[in-house]
Amino acid sequence: MSNSLIKYHVPVLSEELINGLVVKPKGKYIDCTLGEAGHTHAVLNSVNPAPMVLGIDLDVDALSSAKHSLENHSKSVILVNGNFNNLKTIAAKNDFSNVDGVFFDLGLSSLQLGKEGRGFSFKTDDYLDMRFDKNQDFTAWDVINTYHEKDISRIVANYGEETKPDRIAKAIVANRPIDTTSQLSNVVIKALKRPWSKIHPATRTFQAIRMEVNGEMENLESALHQSQEILNPGGRLAVISYHSLEDRLVKKFLTQRHREGDTLRIINKKVIKPSRTEILSNRRSRSARMRVAERI
Repeated sequence: MSNSLIKYHVPVLSEELINGLVVKPKGKYIDCTLGEAGHTHAVLNSVNPAPMVLGIDLDVDALSSAKHSLENHSKSVILVNGNFNNLKTIAAKNDFSNVDGVFFDLGLSSLQLGKEGRGFSFKTDDYLDMRFDKNQDFTAWDVINTYHEKDISRIVANYGEETKPDRIAKAIVANRPIDTTSQLSNVVIKALKRPWSKIHPATRTFQAIRMEVNGEMENLESALHQSQEILNPGGRLAVISYHSLEDRLVKKFLTQRHREGDTLRIINKKVIKPSRTEILSNRRSRSARMRVAERI
C-alpha cells in the first residue's frame, strides 16, 4: 500500500481541538494519548510548515498502529512508549520541555475496545486483563479475584458511578474465581437484575475495574500538573474526556489554577461538546467533553 492510501482514525472534536490549541507553524506539541494518531494527524495537517509532535502512549499496539499511519510525517513526530504520568521526564528526554500545546484524549480507544485478547470488552470472551501497558503485571483478574468486597464496592461506586455497588461486589466475591470477561459480565447482570436499556448493565463495572487497573485518575491528575509546567507562555492545554468523573477532575484542576491567576487561564467558560452532525456520524463522540486553558 502506498503512503498516500494510508488511512487513519478520525478523532473526536478534531476541529474544536485545533481551534482550541491555536496551532502554530513549527510549534511544539505533545499528544499524551496518541492512540491511533487521529488528533496528531489533525495537528500536523492544520498549519504549514507543520509543527513537531511528541506522541506518547502506554499501549504498544496503539503505538505500532500510529507509527504506520504517520509514515508521511516521520520527520515531524517522535513516538514514545510511556506513561503520561512521567510527562516531564519524557518531554525532557526528547527536547520538549518548553512546548506550545499539550493535549489529551482520555479513556479507551476504539482500537483497544475492538481487539480480542485485551479483556476490555464484555462483547468478547477474553481473559480479565484490561492493561494499557502489557508489561504491567497487575491485571483486572487481580482486582476481581483478590480485592476485599468493600474495596470492589468502593471502586465500582467511585470509578463506575454505579448505583448498586455493594450488590455487585457481593456477587463478585461469591462467584470467585472469575477468569473471563463473559463470566464477569454475567455475574454483574444477575446481581443487578436490571432491565436492559441503551447501556449494557456491566458497562460501569468494566469501566471502574479498567480505571483501577491502570491508575487512570491518579495518572491524569499528575499529568495535568506537569503539563502546566512545560507549557510556554501562551501555550494551550486541551483535555477531552468521556465521563463525568474525568471531566470533574479536569474542571477542578483548571478552575483552581484560573483562580490563582498565575498559571492557567480558562479559555472556554462552557465545556465544549460535539455537534449534532458529529454525534450522528460518530456515536462514540456523544459523551465527549473538552476543556481548554492557556498558560499565563
